[in-house]
Amino acid sequence: MSDVIEIEHLNKEFKTDAGAVRILRDVSLTVARGEFVAVVGPSGSGKSTLINMLTGIDRPTSGRVMVAGTNLNRMNENQMARWRGRNIGVIFQFFQLLPTLTILENVMLPMDFCNTYPVGERKNRALHLLDQVGLADQAHKLPSAVSGGQQQRAAIARALANDPPLIVGDEPTGNLDSKTAEQVFDMFGEMSRRGKTLMLVTHDRELAKRMPRVVRVQDGCIVNA
Repeated sequence: MSDVIEIEHLNKEFKTDAGAVRILRDVSLTVARGEFVAVVGPSGSGKSTLINMLTGIDRPTSGRVMVAGTNLNRMNENQMARWRGRNIGVIFQFFQLLPTLTILENVMLPMDFCNTYPVGERKNRALHLLDQVGLADQAHKLPSAVSGGQQQRAAIARALANDPPLIVGDEPTGNLDSKTAEQVFDMFGEMSRRGKTLMLVTHDRELAKRMPRVVRVQDGCIVNA
């Protein structure tokens, strides 16, 4: 298996009035294609910052981040936005669906932004993805008209819109009831079995135990991977 994620000697500092605060300290990590990885650790340990490095939302102070064969350090913001849309599916804890667009339109949005599929195929692809997550019958509703669990499933469908090799999430089940969280977790497992690489921050210890690999972050360092 080839590596989808290659992080080498990554450091991240933020400037404050009291001086520099180091959030990540000499982090090195590889994740192979098709791996299903939990990122765990105490609040403030650097988990979310690590995920943000993979998406290019944050930039390293030093070190190298390679994702899907691309060196993220070398791209400007416009290049990064286009690259991210094609190569990473991001699933947020609070869904981040656009409230004025229907569920269907939200799933089509990444395809429209990156121009990844012919215009005439985008609606059918979005409907197919919504069917995969059990939401085809909700496609024409606004996000406010469906439950939180349904919104999260729509966010998963949106993350898959451009068929990215990597799916990342920051507490993607943290805002769901236990039954819905279980259903969403099962979807993640199926995505991994189909060859997607998943890296998910979670505080849910029971879910983390069921993931094939656990990366623990503490005080900005990876203490086991």
